[in-house]
Amino acid sequence: MSDDLDSRHKARMARKKALIDANIARAGDERGLLIVLTGNGKGKSSSAFGMVARALGHGMKVGVAQFIKSRTDTGEEAFFSRQPGVEWHVLGDGFTWDTQDRAGDIATARRGWEVAQRMLADASFDLVVLDELTYLLSYGYLDQDAVLDAIAARPPMQHVVVTGRGASPALVELADTVSQIADEKHAYRAGVKAQKGVDL
Repeated sequence: MSDDLDSRHKARMARKKALIDANIARAGDERGLLIVLTGNGKGKSSSAFGMVARALGHGMKVGVAQFIKSRTDTGEEAFFSRQPGVEWHVLGDGFTWDTQDRAGDIATARRGWEVAQRMLADASFDLVVLDELTYLLSYGYLDQDAVLDAIAARPPMQHVVVTGRGASPALVELADTVSQIADEKHAYRAGVKAQKGVDL
């Protein structure tokens, strides 16, 4: 019985390997990707920063533009901003429910976008993370067409990661890879505050 299960498993895995190998052989293009991490779940920025670590492991140069957020005491900022090959910018004044100043938020967003545009136009950056950019588009703080044009016109081998809830259909359409992070359960709703090393 065990020999029969083993032989069926081996045959099934051999067929699977043939399909995967054929798909890998067909995927011969190499170019910069636009990756969008969206949805209501926790982990969008964390996933982006995982890609920052991966890029640094390959000796790549990385730029990070954090919109909306104003904290400079997070673990990721403390760690990555000290790494050679990383240019890190915290470009927000805080969440909109804290600032309660639409005109001020728009001005901050536009100043931050100038920093991001510079990185998007610079071929020396292999990876650019635009953290929480989706909010600037959905709130109308930036002109979506101009933002998407700048992303589309970036150097051909530059990868871009955009994070934030509510990615627009136009951004999703432009993207090469889109991941929807679902929210099934969160410790915050059980009264647990944000934890160092997990949330901060």
